[in-house]
Amino acid sequence: MVVLLVAVFICAACGLVYELALVTLGSYLLGSSITQTSIVIAVTMFAMGIGALVAKGWLGRPLLAFLAVELGLAVVGGFSVPMLYLAFAWLEFYTPAMVLCAFAIGLLIGAEIPLLMELLQRLRAQDAARAVANINAVDYIGALVGGLAFPFLLLPLFDLLIGTLVVAAFNVAAAWLVAFALLRGRRRLGQASVVCALVLALLATMAWKASEFEATARQLLYRDPIIHAERSAYQDIVVTRGGIVGPERADVRLFLDGDLQFSSVDEYRYHEALVHPAMAGAHRRVLILGGGDGLALREVLKYDDVEEVDLVDLDPAVTDLARTFEPISSLNRHSFDDPRVRRTSADAFTWVRENTDSERFDAIIVDFPDPDSTATAKLYSQELYAMLRPMLERDGRMVVQSGSPFFAANAFWCVRRTLAATGLSTVPFHVDVPSFGDWGFVLATHGPSKLALPAERPAGLRFATPEVLRAATVFPPDRADRPGEVSTLLDPAILDYTRSGWVGY
Repeated sequence: MVVLLVAVFICAACGLVYELALVTLGSYLLGSSITQTSIVIAVTMFAMGIGALVAKGWLGRPLLAFLAVELGLAVVGGFSVPMLYLAFAWLEFYTPAMVLCAFAIGLLIGAEIPLLMELLQRLRAQDAARAVANINAVDYIGALVGGLAFPFLLLPLFDLLIGTLVVAAFNVAAAWLVAFALLRGRRRLGQASVVCALVLALLATMAWKASEFEATARQLLYRDPIIHAERSAYQDIVVTRGGIVGPERADVRLFLDGDLQFSSVDEYRYHEALVHPAMAGAHRRVLILGGGDGLALREVLKYDDVEEVDLVDLDPAVTDLARTFEPISSLNRHSFDDPRVRRTSADAFTWVRENTDSERFDAIIVDFPDPDSTATAKLYSQELYAMLRPMLERDGRMVVQSGSPFFAANAFWCVRRTLAATGLSTVPFHVDVPSFGDWGFVLATHGPSKLALPAERPAGLRFATPEVLRAATVFPPDRADRPGEVSTLLDPAILDYTRSGWVGY
């Protein structure tokens, strides 16, 4: 009986890990964690009910059926991540494949408990209430262990692909353990052991080829050769290098979770437009939120009279890469090595909340990724801007990267409305960045202001001029300001605006 309860524990832990793996992979590839979580949980729970009903027909031979279900779950669950990655990279068939995978996993998980219950009753008959209580208690404890092991043990020690294969091995172990305890006769146990060994060999082969498989699949997602790839605690980081563009310039590109962050061919247009209007005034102390690639920092450090720069970025892997990886560190001119820079790896929202009463800055540069997920939507909320307002000196200037006023016009104007809702005066503007298209920013100040460059600005700017900025404040009628909602933590309107704006592009 103890062996069966151990099997219940393992089954529950493995089942929950498979669900979390599907949610995590969907978030990595598509970025919508709420949608992925909802689909996976809903489909899996529905399939578990179907599996429990299907298992009623297998109760005549519960031991054989349990072994088949457990080994089937090891194969389906263990190969779920590589197969879905394959569907995404090669077939562009991810969501239907994910639904089918979640259904198959749920079906097999749902069949486990009825079969184990039947085996327990055959070993030692007891009233139904006590049997259900025992199994549920162990099942919930197993789910707790699996849920905690996934983020705190499996992902840190292994990547997502290897982690699911390791978990699948536990399913095989549970099958063999039950077979060892209950099968009668050496021949039948030997047959079961051979099948378990074959499944383990299949999982081990996939683990052996995992790096090669992942590299091949990942390369299919990018136009240019990948020169660096890693999975940090927060995101997938990829750097590519393309052919020569213009006068002997290779096109180095940084992608985070598949989204382009910059192209070395034209990033100066983006960063000059982002940074220099915020420096048109006092700029002794500067705060950069985001900007872990160091390119906005490079522009700030062009001013000799800047005394201190605080850069707050969530992912230390990005800033470490920008500091040590030559294709990027040379592009940002080794800006992180400047003694005026203080780098902090932290969630920007939390950092601002903890420092809003103690820190003041002459210029604040907000360079976050687009708000296309719940994690980034809070960084465009009225609450964050309200906390930033007292951190900005009375004559200070803050600039916020605001997405594309062409591709996502509603999201762009939502940023301006949300900043204005805090009492700040705003000046929206946009420029052409070929890699991104028409791209916009919002300048915010305590009092009335206009878009301008510093009177004493660094020599050698390649894009930003007074004439360019004058033109940048003009918006055509089809992309002019329009009514809409302010984005808050409880009602992140900008998330829907961003997602709906990019549909079809």
